[in-house]
Amino acid sequence: MNLLKESTMLEMSFTQYREVLDQSQLAPDFDENKKLVEKVGNKIASACEAFLKKNHQSQRVKGFEWEFHLIQDDQVNAWCMPGGKIAFYTGIMPVCKDEEGIAVVMSHEIAHAVARHGNERMSQQMTAQMGGMALGAALGEDPGLTNDLFRMSYGVGAQLGTLAFSRQHESEADKMGLVFMEYAGYDSKAAVAFWERMAALGGGKPPELLATHPSNEKRIADINEYIPVAKSMAQNK
Repeated sequence: MNLLKESTMLEMSFTQYREVLDQSQLAPDFDENKKLVEKVGNKIASACEAFLKKNHQSQRVKGFEWEFHLIQDDQVNAWCMPGGKIAFYTGIMPVCKDEEGIAVVMSHEIAHAVARHGNERMSQQMTAQMGGMALGAALGEDPGLTNDLFRMSYGVGAQLGTLAFSRQHESEADKMGLVFMEYAGYDSKAAVAFWERMAALGGGKPPELLATHPSNEKRIADINEYIPVAKSMAQNK
């Protein structure tokens, strides 16, 4: 269910992304983790574009203006808005552990944006809460709710809560992410270790990322099963 025009989503994304950054404490330029997030982001973004071009799907990233920032916050979270607007929180960096761990999260979040999963979630919520009115009309009638729905659709801000991805969305993002990793020169096997570390954090109050990205044995098994496919696809790039 993609009821919202992609051009409108991009316009809204660029505005919302800037507002989030303005309201956040960003890691300084000399921060090594900030540099690493930017390095990995650029590699995954280039790999994503190469994969889509080969498969005649470049329109999926039309209008994207890639941007990567590290926000100083204890949330174990990361997200990607439409147009390639990506943020990592410092709270997820110990779970990422290293460059390949960052690549797992980066590729997964980019995959959600490329597949337009957030558009589907926001379309569903606007239908449920606002009668499916056009985005422009919704912004005029209730801009606060509309902006909150947008941010929740992309997992932005623990104070707002999040809208859960479906199992199909998660499976798609996992598989696409593995391919993007391999295209970028990373070992997709790192995804198994990362989600095992995330699962280990799901005690009393699961990390924010786990609220929308449930980690379980089946998910890890599915990732293991798809890794050879991702590697094969990257070999033929």
